[in-house]
Amino acid sequence: MVSADELRRIAGRLRDAERDRAPIAPVTAEFPGLSASDAYEIQLHNIRRRRAPVVGHKVGLSSKVMQEMMGVDEPDYGHLLADMRLSEDEPADASRFCFPRVEIEVAFLLGDDLPGADCTEDDVLAATEAFAPSIELIDSRIADWQISLADTIADNASSAEFVVGAQRVRPDEIDPRGIAAVLRRGTEIVAAGRSDAVLGNPVTAVAWLARTVARFGVRLRAGHLILPGACARAVDVRPGDEFRAEFDGLGTVGLTFARERA
Repeated sequence: MVSADELRRIAGRLRDAERDRAPIAPVTAEFPGLSASDAYEIQLHNIRRRRAPVVGHKVGLSSKVMQEMMGVDEPDYGHLLADMRLSEDEPADASRFCFPRVEIEVAFLLGDDLPGADCTEDDVLAATEAFAPSIELIDSRIADWQISLADTIADNASSAEFVVGAQRVRPDEIDPRGIAAVLRRGTEIVAAGRSDAVLGNPVTAVAWLARTVARFGVRLRAGHLILPGACARAVDVRPGDEFRAEFDGLGTVGLTFARERA
């Protein structure tokens, strides 16, 4: 059993690790009994400390390839804040992160609130205003990505930043299960997959998210952005990298990283 004071101390360590770019040992190495519920409480401690408003949520570890890559067997979720949003027009600074990686996702833009514990896939489709192409920048404040499920949950599902492309496609104009996507670094394809890698259907992931966050008094609201999970494996970031994601029927989105200063 992990006490409330210990949960607050863990949250502080993760906050400091992000601020100082100084990753820490896995939380579960010191607290092997840390439950997923405890880890979500840690996550919420740090979200409440942030000044930027919540603009959405992300599902993490929703594809088999990412679960195998991270050594876990179920999804998790994290919060997206306004100060996490990147621009396609301005290079990001890789040096601000501990172990940055990028992954490609079909973003959901909600036009209506979603129900909570009873949310269905039909509810998700009815509430979704549009799909959009996106790249998520993930990072781990746990050293060398040595994470268990509880570690990544506590670390806001390894969230860092995200960028969303300009194109918008209504749900009735495309099958969300069959969107093929590739990620290029320069001209080289470094990852490829399809949207059905996400629990068989990214709509399923968003419905799971709505039901799961309801347990913590959280709702997915109109205007929120939802990232349901990666279509393909995550790719390590290097200074100077220029990434471009191409989604069949959904458009493109780019993310560039500044070169190291001489």
